[in-house]
Formats: sequence, structure tokens, C-alpha cells
Amino acid sequence: MTMTRKQHFIIILILGSLSTISPFSIDMYLPSFIAIAKDLHSTVSKIQLSLTSYFIGISIGQLIYGPLLDRFGRKLPLYAGLAVYVVASLGCAFVQSVDVLIGMRFIQALGGCVGLVASRALVRDIFPVSETAKVFSLLMLVVAVSPMLAPTIGGYVTVAFGWHAIFIILAVIAAFILFASYYALPEGKKSDASLSLQPKHILSNFFKVFRQPQFLTYSISGAIASAVIYAYVSGSPDVFMDIYKVDERFYGWIFAFIAIAIIGSNQLNRLFLKWFTSEQLMLYGLLWQIFVGIFLIAGVQYGWYGLYGIIALIFLFMCGQGLTVPNATALSLAPFSKLAGSASALFGAFQLGCGALVSALVSIFHNQTAMPMVMLFQICSIISLLVLIAGTRAIKKISKAKANDRTVELVM
Repeated sequence: MTMTRKQHFIIILILGSLSTISPFSIDMYLPSFIAIAKDLHSTVSKIQLSLTSYFIGISIGQLIYGPLLDRFGRKLPLYAGLAVYVVASLGCAFVQSVDVLIGMRFIQALGGCVGLVASRALVRDIFPVSETAKVFSLLMLVVAVSPMLAPTIGGYVTVAFGWHAIFIILAVIAAFILFASYYALPEGKKSDASLSLQPKHILSNFFKVFRQPQFLTYSISGAIASAVIYAYVSGSPDVFMDIYKVDERFYGWIFAFIAIAIIGSNQLNRLFLKWFTSEQLMLYGLLWQIFVGIFLIAGVQYGWYGLYGIIALIFLFMCGQGLTVPNATALSLAPFSKLAGSASALFGAFQLGCGALVSALVSIFHNQTAMPMVMLFQICSIISLLVLIAGTRAIKKISKAKANDRTVELVM
């Protein structure tokens, strides 16, 4: 579609806001873990399960919304999901037990994750394939601002008004995004009655997406690479507030500083795309993270770094995220148009599934040190690199075989 610069800016802002619903829901209440645990007569490790339940809800919810977005168009499922999110957020604000909080966070995730799926699918609908990597980098810029704002806001809100106010604020934000989406967001792909919602057909569409070698390679590699963020989100409250004894507000500023690494590398990614391919930038980003990860693990093991040293190393490590996730997203969705919603949902399910697993592992291997968190950083980066290398080789072999087949057919 042809659009003015103002329309382009507004669309990117709304799509980015949709993408930030879940990051805000994850990051904003992190500084209040200790306060919630105290108020609900529980422990921080038990409160961490509310984070894991949110990740599980996002992973499951995206598989639900993908087919709905393809069948009914982008808008109706989007409105329904945001409405569920608003109600569940208000429910979280008034819970009286940690078990109910864990359950409400799951429902909150089921509603909020529509923003992730719909925003990716709308990018594929609205913008040409040649621009999607740059658009995803812009979305990542908006998303990356949330870790700068959310924990900092959450820390001050917790101190001033208590942790309940955080979930009320989240409900208000989602209601505003729903209003903006209704009035200013393009329709995108229309409803398609030819797409059935019977389980057999839904699974068939998912299988069509899954069997595409390019999607399989870049979605799995990108999902494992992005799990680093979830390891950090899950582990950092304990590392900084319990081990290094920083307060809620200072923790928010640490989170904001680390987010600058992701924002900066996202913008460098847009610049680097002028000279390098998305495939190359993914490779470079993972190699960088593995290199920095060696020093991070060694430093934690031998006690080389204090608080500011480990912050600096994590900052350098996170610089690789801006080169991996947006390029993996663009490469995963590039082969699809009709099934872009299902592809977006499957990619998101992989991403959040890996995130849920890694966040749970951080809690399981908790040992009063930063080692579980930083070790998972490195493991995710190494596995992602291995998947990327193996997958790109397979794609080249398949492409070469198809080219040879076409040549034989022409000769015949």
C-alpha cells in the first residue's frame, strides 16, 4: 500500500505498541517480585512461576490466534484478544493468593499475545518483502524501549502505590492500544472463508508452514537465540536484587541500561542491511554473543566482576540480539503470504516455548549465583548457531537439487 510518512510513522508506532504489550506485562512487574511475595505470603521463586505461566500462555495463545487471523482477518481476533487482556489484567490487580496470580497471568497472556501475532502478520500484509527486515528492526526499536521504561516505571509505581497499581496501568495501556488499532490501523488481509477452522485443516496449515525449510531453519534458530532475553528477564531480579542487593528503582535503571544494547544493535542492523544479508548478520550476531559469553561465564565462575562489571558484560552480550531476532523473523515469514498468520503464530510459539523452558530452567537451577543465567545465555547462542549452520546448508542443497531438476526438465 502507498502511504505518507505520517501514516508510515503511525502504523509503525501502533504495530510496535501491539508488540510491547507482552514485554510490558513481563518487565513492568519484575521490580515488585519481593513486594508481591511478601504481600501474598509466598517466595520470590514461587512468584517466578507467574512469569513462566505467562510465557506458556503466550506460546499456546499464538497457536490459537494464527488460524483465527488468517480466517477472520486481522482486526476481529485482535479486538477480542485485547479485551481479554484488559479483563485479566484487572483480575491480576486484585488476587489474594499466588496460585490465583499464576492462573490469571496465564489468561492475561492468552489475551495479550494477539498483539505479537497480529503485528508480525500485518507487517507481512502491509509492507513489501524487501522492506520487512527493516520494518521488523523498527518494531524491535519500539519493543526495546519497553525494557527501558517498564521496570523503571514498575519500580517507582511499586514504591509509591504498591504492586497492584502495575496491573491497573497495564489494563489502561491495552485499552488505549485497542482504541488506536480500531481507528488508525489498516485492515490488512481480509477474512478468508476458504480457510477452515477444523482442527484437521489448522494442523494441515501449520504443517505446510513447518515443512518449509527456510521457515524451519530461521524460526528455530531465532527462537533459541531469543530465549537469551527470557533467561535474563527471569534471572535478573534475583541476580541484581538478591545477590547484589540493589533496590527496585536501581534495578529498573539497570534494566533500562541493558535495553540500550538491544536498541542500538537494532538500529545498526538497519544500517548493516545495506551491505550484508540478513543471513550474514544473524551469523555475526551469534558469533559475537558466544565470544562475549566466554568472558561472562569465566568472570562469574572466578569472581572477576563486581556489580558494574557483570552489567557491562551483559550489555555487550545483548548487543548481538539486534542482529539475530529481527533478521530471523523476516527470513521466517518471507516465504508466506496467505498463511502469514499461521507462520507468525508458529514462530511465536517456538519463541515463547523456548522462553518458557529457559525461564523455568533459571528457577530450577537457582543456586544463589549468576551462573545459571549466564550459562543459559551461552547454551542458547551455541545451539542457535548450530541450527543456523545446519539449516542453511540444507536449504542450499535443496535449492541446488531443485535447480538441477528444472534444468533436466528443460533439456527433456
